[in-house]
Formats: sequence, C-alpha cells, structure tokens
Amino acid sequence: MVTVRIPTPLRSLTGGEEQVTASGETVRAVIEALEKNHPGIKDRLLDEKGVRRFVNLYLGDEDIRFLDGLDTKVKAGDELSIVPAIAGGR
Repeated sequence: MVTVRIPTPLRSLTGGEEQVTASGETVRAVIEALEKNHPGIKDRLLDEKGVRRFVNLYLGDEDIRFLDGLDTKVKAGDELSIVPAIAGGR
C-alpha cells in the first residue's frame, strides 16, 4: 500500500481524510485505485495529456515529472503527495 497525502481542496472527495492508502505498481495505477474508492479524484488530478498543469505529484521528495511521470514505479510504504501548484506574484 502507498500512502497518499490529500491537499485540503480535495478532502471533500476523501471524506475529509488528509491521507488515504491505495495500491498499485505505478503512480497511474495508484490514481486508478484512488478513483475507485474516491470517485472524482482522477478528474481533478489528470487530463487527457496527463497530470494537470496546476497539480504536482511527489513520490517522497521527488516530483514525478522528473522521474517516469505516471509510469513511475511505486512500492509498499511509499508516500505520494498531491500538491496543488500555487501561482503567486503581484
């Protein structure tokens, strides 16, 4: 099982839970498992091109965009964090 850290804006989909568990061999498979238990979460994370532009997924401390993207392998005990990108400036 992989622990998935859920940001506040998506907790309405997880019954208020800040972390949930899911299984899968890749980040993509973990997201599919999340979707089964928490319908609607996949659409908030992915679009037809992959991970949505304003969503970052971290496996441990690494952004999956710098690994193998959605095909990044995961193992039991890993932590996947969903981090909404924050736009700043003046």
